[in-house]
Amino acid sequence: MTYDVVGKRLARHDAELQVTGRSQYTDDISRPGMLHAKALRSAHAHARILRINTSAAEKLAGVKAVITAKDIPHNLFGLSHQDQPVLAADKVRCCGDAVAAVAATSREAAEEAIALIAVDYEPLPGVFDPVEAMRPDAPKVHGDNNVIVHVPIRHNDVAQGFRESDVIFEEKITTQMVEHAPIEPHAAVAEVSPEGDVVVTTANQRPFESAYDVSKVLKVPMHTLRLICPAVGGGFGGKSEITVEPFAALLALKTGKPVKMVYSREDEFVASTVRHPYVTTYKSGLKKDGTLVARQVEIVSDCGAYVSFGEATLIKASVHAAGPYRIRHVSVDGYLVYTNNPVGGAMRGFGVTQLGFAYEVHMDTIAAGMGIDPLELRMKNLFGDEGTLPTGQVVPGVTVRECVTKAAALAGWTSEVGIR
Repeated sequence: MTYDVVGKRLARHDAELQVTGRSQYTDDISRPGMLHAKALRSAHAHARILRINTSAAEKLAGVKAVITAKDIPHNLFGLSHQDQPVLAADKVRCCGDAVAAVAATSREAAEEAIALIAVDYEPLPGVFDPVEAMRPDAPKVHGDNNVIVHVPIRHNDVAQGFRESDVIFEEKITTQMVEHAPIEPHAAVAEVSPEGDVVVTTANQRPFESAYDVSKVLKVPMHTLRLICPAVGGGFGGKSEITVEPFAALLALKTGKPVKMVYSREDEFVASTVRHPYVTTYKSGLKKDGTLVARQVEIVSDCGAYVSFGEATLIKASVHAAGPYRIRHVSVDGYLVYTNNPVGGAMRGFGVTQLGFAYEVHMDTIAAGMGIDPLELRMKNLFGDEGTLPTGQVVPGVTVRECVTKAAALAGWTSEVGIR
């Protein structure tokens, strides 16, 4: 049997457009009479909003519309939790929370206008350490509890496993937040069609999910909303949810004109999502020959001010927390915690990246403590042709041993190198 695709070298359908500079990105789009949007963002991490005065901005030449929370039909969105406002109404929960937005005839006029908006804040105590945020007396970001989700996974009896172990290692490992920083920032152009439909062209990785969220914010049926995604200049997960789309759409509806909103590089760092910082604690029990017997893992995920992809990311991280190793007794507890930090969202690896780093650092700690070559320790405990995760899921066709063997050979790894 012959194949037209499988086993063949195929050119990307957009390769020629990319290398000749003919790919069209969202910021390349221009429309007659198009307005430019900009949001005013809070410099406070946690504060009550007492008053917003937009009168000076509204009088500025070139300004066509100013909106605040009261102008939004449904001012909440989110994936697993509807906890994030498009524009903050009662209080801001992180630096970068938007409190107002303007549409003007130029970017310069829009930037000048937001500088004229006066906001009175009452600063509130903030919490910036997810472990501290779990304390009963910590400042509350939402409601009366900063712990949003607990993910428990149990496989056999970890306490029994530690009793059967000859040696036990325990350590805490932390990972930092990471900004996606794509070459192309978040961008959208919204316009109202002659039929009254809202058309949004946007650099977005999940157009169908985002269309649902935008339609909910606007309170319009989804069949009256169209999202178009041209070439996307980098995303890495960070363009998986709505950001600029609601602002552009709301202002287009208010003015009746096309509206473009593009994040500046500063906006990207202040207002977009980041990779979740994790605080992980590993405790592993082993036999004297290096056989893993038990592993207990606690994950504290710094969700930031809103849940976003936090729950889904934590679940995946918890499932993979023990690593690709045969361990008879496993216990995992994952906690998703609100703080007043930047919002954690989707990013390549989706939680597994942080845990992969953590469990491999932990394996090196064990190897050093037992005087065993790190490669030998891993090969002794890695999955074979198939593995079973702590959830009971059987993973067939595992090639991790072959991969590690090949990598060690290419690196010229020897036992002496490993111990040294």
